[in-house]
Amino acid sequence: MANEKKFVEKITARDTDFASWYTDVVREAKLCDYSSMRGCLNYLPNGYAIWENIQKKLDKYFKETGVENVSLPMLIPESLLQKEKDHIAGFAPEVAWVTKGGNEDLEEKCCIRPTSETLFCDVWQKQVKSYRDLPLIWNQWCSVLRWEKTTRPFLRSREFLWQEGHTLHATHEEAEKRTKQMFQVYYDFVTKDLAIPLVCGKKTESEKFAGAEDTYTIEAMMHDGKSLQSGTSHFFGSGFPDSFNIKYLDKENKLHSCYETSWGLSTRIIGAIIMVHGDDDGLVLPPRIAPTQVMIIPIAQQKEGVLDKAKEILDKLQKLNIRAKIDDSEKSPGFKYSEQEILGIPLRIEIGPKDIEKNELIIVRRNDRKKITLKINEIENEIQNILEEMQNDMYNNAKNFLDNHIYTAKDMDEMKEISKNKIGFIKAMWCGDENCEDKIKTETEGFGSRCIPEEQEHLSNTCVCCGKKAKHMVVWGKSY
Repeated sequence: MANEKKFVEKITARDTDFASWYTDVVREAKLCDYSSMRGCLNYLPNGYAIWENIQKKLDKYFKETGVENVSLPMLIPESLLQKEKDHIAGFAPEVAWVTKGGNEDLEEKCCIRPTSETLFCDVWQKQVKSYRDLPLIWNQWCSVLRWEKTTRPFLRSREFLWQEGHTLHATHEEAEKRTKQMFQVYYDFVTKDLAIPLVCGKKTESEKFAGAEDTYTIEAMMHDGKSLQSGTSHFFGSGFPDSFNIKYLDKENKLHSCYETSWGLSTRIIGAIIMVHGDDDGLVLPPRIAPTQVMIIPIAQQKEGVLDKAKEILDKLQKLNIRAKIDDSEKSPGFKYSEQEILGIPLRIEIGPKDIEKNELIIVRRNDRKKITLKINEIENEIQNILEEMQNDMYNNAKNFLDNHIYTAKDMDEMKEISKNKIGFIKAMWCGDENCEDKIKTETEGFGSRCIPEEQEHLSNTCVCCGKKAKHMVVWGKSY
């Protein structure tokens, strides 16, 4: 028992030191570790398996909306990047440059892609001539490199995995519609498959993506009250295509500008899963995204018939397309329970000689430790219901936390008092002036604008900061 207890004690209590808790969970669940290349991560099997499931589900959703996958180079010539100066200005401090090929200096230095708008435009300028060539609805799954100074596993690293969608359209309306459509895809995926509630809306002018006309964001609240930007969809208008002279001829043979969108979700969403659902014993994974949904743990497995019965249950689950495994290692049952909990596996099934005699098994839910006793022959009818009930309970629990940590402020005194004494988000009116936005962030010690929600609430007539006429209700909060 001493070794089993020690296994659990490696994780710092979440409410004692949230940052240490997060690092401990990432380490003990063996999700990733730092590479010898400073600021970069090794995605270990447990962590990469979560990303694979995210990929599979999102890719399916994308393709249902007409998205096609492509793969473009990781190197961007400097001259190509300079065609959109606003864009490169936003990324300049984070760009890594390649100046040599083998032992020779390159004629033109190249950057390792921080994002790929310029690469997509470079392809499109060769392909698009007529209205018949549009729309182009493309996406790529890749890694990008941004020379971050401060890094944390999943949340911020120099190289990270993501998908970046890029689309080109004949009209402003069509491109805007696609921007909002992909924003909705992200919202549905994160809320339904990851069981994470969200606050959503437009970014303010100062917070939107470099070169975009509009940026739509989904923001998730972590257990420490901070926001994690979890996915963004950008409407670029015709700025990028015009910079690359991408035009099309309509049916009357008249030349027109094209309109572009871009949207992305990265491995930082794994950090959101950890910080929204995890507890003092480790990960808690939503069933829909968990690489292993059920771990079968045989008790007294050396006794005749126990392992056979466990394999029989495994076979039944796999025929239902449940992702299940048996832990038939020589570790003690208590140690196996601890491992299953640290890894966040949604359900464990305990089956031993006494259970077999009664034709029963015990199911334990990871999120609340609720124990369910079932007849063995009932598992095929009940297991999917249990997983779905757990998925819903996890969302509702996180939604209650979010709702209970959103506050309203009418003036700066209230803003400062809430920001000092509470964790979470603050709703407050804003005049639209960037100076007020900056002042609010400074005087609340980090509560910046997270988004302007589409569903506006009229909290007052005046800006929380300057007292002038308010234009928007904004959600404010600290962020990762």
